[in-house]
Amino acid sequence: MFKRRKFKLKLASRTLLLGERTLVMGVLNVTPDSFSDGGKFLSVSAAVKQALAMEAAGADLIDIGAESTRPGSREILAEEELQRLLPVLEKLRGKLQIPISIDTRKSIVADAALQAGAQIINDAARLRHDAAIARVAANHNVPLILMHMRGTPETMQTKAFARVVLKDVTQGLRKSVAIARRAGVSKSQIVLDPGIGFGKGFAQNYELLRKLPELAKLGYPLLVGTSRKGFLGKTLSYKGRPSPAEERIWGTAATVAASILGGAHIVRVHDVAEMTQVARVSDQVVGGDEEFD
Repeated sequence: MFKRRKFKLKLASRTLLLGERTLVMGVLNVTPDSFSDGGKFLSVSAAVKQALAMEAAGADLIDIGAESTRPGSREILAEEELQRLLPVLEKLRGKLQIPISIDTRKSIVADAALQAGAQIINDAARLRHDAAIARVAANHNVPLILMHMRGTPETMQTKAFARVVLKDVTQGLRKSVAIARRAGVSKSQIVLDPGIGFGKGFAQNYELLRKLPELAKLGYPLLVGTSRKGFLGKTLSYKGRPSPAEERIWGTAATVAASILGGAHIVRVHDVAEMTQVARVSDQVVGGDEEFD
């Protein structure tokens, strides 16, 4: 069985230990159009309530996004993104005891969110949309998550997929890491995400899960997000109809367990209580007594 390495991420409020146990990142979309929960948490009160509920359910981190990157979604202006995001961050300040990650592709949004209390940047475009995000991360000395997306949300499921998906993901992430390092981001502050479902074919998503140990050889902690995604809906289809997003919980559980056994340090999920159980049991299977890097 693959043995995951241990890392430390330095935040303003604490140091996160990665690899001692799997960290569970709760997904909070303050959007009207996200694929799984769009519109449910668009109001400030609903978003705050959900964030606190996920913390109580066992989340180690909350990842807040105000712009959907689902297949076919269109980019919104930074002003609209901030209008959705900042009131939520302001209401959560002093209430939420776990760190907040900001899911954005825009440097101006990332900078404003960090000033409003977020402590991690999660860039789903891995600096290809706005490379200045790397400078924001370096200036604030915060962790930067780089997720592999082939194409853009508008095109990622319509254009040709990579012929060799592991090579495509590895090369893409290496390029993004190089940009981040040149901008001054410390190697110890970078986390990589293979971008399951983002510009990958059905079988390619499963291939990436099988080959996570190969991605771990890049030398960075891994975040994996499979929660409720379309390839699970297709796998669980009935009479040719994909299962609804909210009915993919057990399929998600299987991929969360597989991710952890393959070396994931963080899993990004919607169903925090259930996936926390999956993570805790999977961690017992993995075990761990390696030294920290």
